[in-house]
Amino acid sequence: MRSFHDKRAFVTGGASGIGLGIVKALAKRGAFIVIADLRPDHIDRALVEIREAGFASSVAALTLDVTDRAGFAAVAERMDIELGGIDILVNNAGVGIEGPLLEAGYADWDYGFGVNLGGVVNSLQSFLPRMIAHGRGGHVVNVSSLAAAVRMPANFAIYAAGKAAVLNLSENMREELAGKGIGISVLCPPFVRSNIHQAALNRPAHLREGSEFQQREGALLESLPGDDLMDAETVGEIVSEGILANRLYIVTHGEFRDKMRGRNEALMDAVPEAAFQY
Repeated sequence: MRSFHDKRAFVTGGASGIGLGIVKALAKRGAFIVIADLRPDHIDRALVEIREAGFASSVAALTLDVTDRAGFAAVAERMDIELGGIDILVNNAGVGIEGPLLEAGYADWDYGFGVNLGGVVNSLQSFLPRMIAHGRGGHVVNVSSLAAAVRMPANFAIYAAGKAAVLNLSENMREELAGKGIGISVLCPPFVRSNIHQAALNRPAHLREGSEFQQREGALLESLPGDDLMDAETVGEIVSEGILANRLYIVTHGEFRDKMRGRNEALMDAVPEAAFQY
């Protein structure tokens, strides 16, 4: 992909944080973007920001729960009918689930994996066949995390495991998608100014019962992203450049470089020098 002009993009979790940063960057470069988000209040604020930035005609929005497979399929069909299909798919929606791992209930596993991994799977299942069918090629961005590439404290284990699956999935899809003219990137950011700490507000009622993380999630609601964190619009610019360059890995920060190297070296040290002899 050499340009975003006349391209149609679909961004999940696009009404705040990294998603909105990507939306703004793509709009600035000539794309038309559909924001999909669970939170109507975030959508309302995002559309005000978009209008004030002068891109109102470049952005539309709809509500979508990325765990809703039927809803996703209906939206994908709608995008075909109304836009002639999409060219850029950004799977950004995620939840910052955190809590004591050994106390986790099924509700916590289901919530973390259902959104952070299942939401990506639902999006790919709904949109990829249509992107391939329209024959224009395109690009997919899956939002993982640097937590996927380093050893994390146990209270982040569910989050990190879901994001690690997204990273691995993206790596393994690249060759097959390339044969269809579709590029893929996986974004691995650490801490960015966003609303990821609002997991408690987004957790559905049926996944509250049996959860042992609610106390921690309630405390996180009181925390505000620090001013020293990277701005989401900067991330959006980095992602835009990564799409045009068809980079597989888009990494925004260097702080975890040594931790990433240490983890990879430990894995390599465990690999025998010789092949297994039968």
